[in-house]
Amino acid sequence: MPPGVDTKALRAAVKSGSFAPAYYLYGDDDYVKSEELKRAIDAAIDPATRDFNFENLRGGDVDATSLGSVLATPPMMAERRAVVIRDVSAMKKEARATLDAYLNRPSSDVLVILVSPSGVKPEKGLMTKTVPIEFAPLSGARIPKWITYYVEHDIGGGATITEGAAKLLQESVGTDLSQLKMELDKLGDFAAGGTINEAMVSAVVGVRPGETLGDFLNAVADRDAARALSMLRSILEQPKTSAVTMLMALGAQTIAIGWAQAARERGTHPSKLTSDLFALLKESGSVYTGRSWGEFVSSCVRASDRWSTDNVDEALEALLEAESALKETRLSSDEQLLANVLPRVCGAGLRRRAA
Repeated sequence: MPPGVDTKALRAAVKSGSFAPAYYLYGDDDYVKSEELKRAIDAAIDPATRDFNFENLRGGDVDATSLGSVLATPPMMAERRAVVIRDVSAMKKEARATLDAYLNRPSSDVLVILVSPSGVKPEKGLMTKTVPIEFAPLSGARIPKWITYYVEHDIGGGATITEGAAKLLQESVGTDLSQLKMELDKLGDFAAGGTINEAMVSAVVGVRPGETLGDFLNAVADRDAARALSMLRSILEQPKTSAVTMLMALGAQTIAIGWAQAARERGTHPSKLTSDLFALLKESGSVYTGRSWGEFVSSCVRASDRWSTDNVDEALEALLEAESALKETRLSSDEQLLANVLPRVCGAGLRRRAA
């Protein structure tokens, strides 16, 4: 099955106002999918005639007769109509047959957008009869570009954001686009059409340079338990940060360090480690790294010569026990649980055993 095209194809149609007869939106990033769908409908349909020329249907609820009528209705006082069918894979057999027949000879004055929810495998039949747009989850490497795009196009008014501010925001909020959007909207109001800088992110989001999740993970990668412990409380006070998300990021980092450490022992050159680890991340999908992929890879490769196989095994064992403890009881706070596990993750447990 051929892959879907990039979302740039839909954005180009929005910008030009020239749409294909039918699009098929699928993939696991429901947030971006929803935002791009809204943008497309706003661009395609005049708000003054929207009540007459826009149909929003749900696949499981529509029958063949009503769908045929909707698709055959011409636009009223406008150049096109738009028909959105959400959860298209849930359509009944007869309704789906009506849709397939229409897609074989679509109308030039009707824009059909089919939407599939996350977790649903794309359908070959729809991929070949529409312009398929894949919405894969944004990786850590693409988040800064999304932040910049959102500031310049959605906040608008001449607003921009510095590279350092985008990095600081990502490190404090993570890769949750809805949370990033909320913080960016506040920052846009704060900047009043100007440039969003690191000082503004610190003031509005409540995070300081040098005390981000990325800084915390770097301290653990350096096996500096004291430095990691010193910033633990401030990290946990940041948006969308908890023991769960921190354990996820620590787990991904420890596995990556272990992988790089084993590759070093096999004689792999550090420069090759970097490209290979990037490739591994891409193959793994949406791994929560706690900061951009570039910083994650650089930190893991740099730290791999400080870790042994025993260090990695001890750290993973400690993280697994902490995850189990988190599920079993809430008697300890997130801070207490992480404060107890960090010395072991950084290697203090092995040093005590050796002593």
